[in-house]
Amino acid sequence: MSTQSTTNPRPVLVTAANGKTGRRVVDLLEADNHPVRRASRTADIPFDWTDHDTFAPNLKGCRAAYIVYTPDLSVPRSENDIRVFVEAAKQAGVERLVILSGRGEPAAERCEDIVRNSGLEWTIVRAAWFNQNFDEGDFLPMILDGDFALPAGDIAEPLIDADDIAEVAFTALTQPGHNHELYEVTGPRAITFHEVARILSESTGRTINYIPITMDQFKTGLTEAGVPADYIALLEYVMSHTLDGRGIHPQDGVQRALGRPPKDFTTYAMRAAATNIWNPQAPAPTA
Repeated sequence: MSTQSTTNPRPVLVTAANGKTGRRVVDLLEADNHPVRRASRTADIPFDWTDHDTFAPNLKGCRAAYIVYTPDLSVPRSENDIRVFVEAAKQAGVERLVILSGRGEPAAERCEDIVRNSGLEWTIVRAAWFNQNFDEGDFLPMILDGDFALPAGDIAEPLIDADDIAEVAFTALTQPGHNHELYEVTGPRAITFHEVARILSESTGRTINYIPITMDQFKTGLTEAGVPADYIALLEYVMSHTLDGRGIHPQDGVQRALGRPPKDFTTYAMRAAATNIWNPQAPAPTA
């Protein structure tokens, strides 16, 4: 690992520092003795993508930034927010930007271009669907119920582990040789959600079913569950652009960045099952 922090005390800013990849990047940086500034709404210096006045105080004195835009780069305001953030980073003397992006999302690619044209060192990490959606994200309640329903048909997706994404981002933030690189990160193979259900069933010893549904059925279910309309629209956009077959082919981003293959979904499922996260009788995890 890098020892850059011994000669450069300027911190790395990690946005969404409590999120799936952000907290993993923070852990890797701190384990390697890099100073870190955690950016979140609850941080000592609050950070909020909707409040541009929070950008400069967080970026002040930082040498690099890991950009994770929430809720997703596909929302209409993302391009302006990313443009303002990048300009603030330049004004603050930030040298390197690493942005987490999504495969198959035109709006995300426009945000990538803002980073690419910043004049700073940059790396783009363009990710497939996360494995951790099933144990840390929106799908967990469905897995606990034993049935998860998605408007994905028989489409396969090369699911990527958040640990791999974080290690790629950490490497790009701290080590030379990753400037002007686009790393499209996926798992080693594409699997259907029927296969996901089978692997989860085998890992947990429970019966977990995947139920293909239409997008209208999906939206109706979310509405009945009280999910806000703007979040439903976001999910519809993301799923319609990522679960249409365009992202079925695995890519070599993890191998190119780290010199090793990505983790397989089965490995992830066995590891997550060992934590008892998918046991409906287990106590709910605490934050």
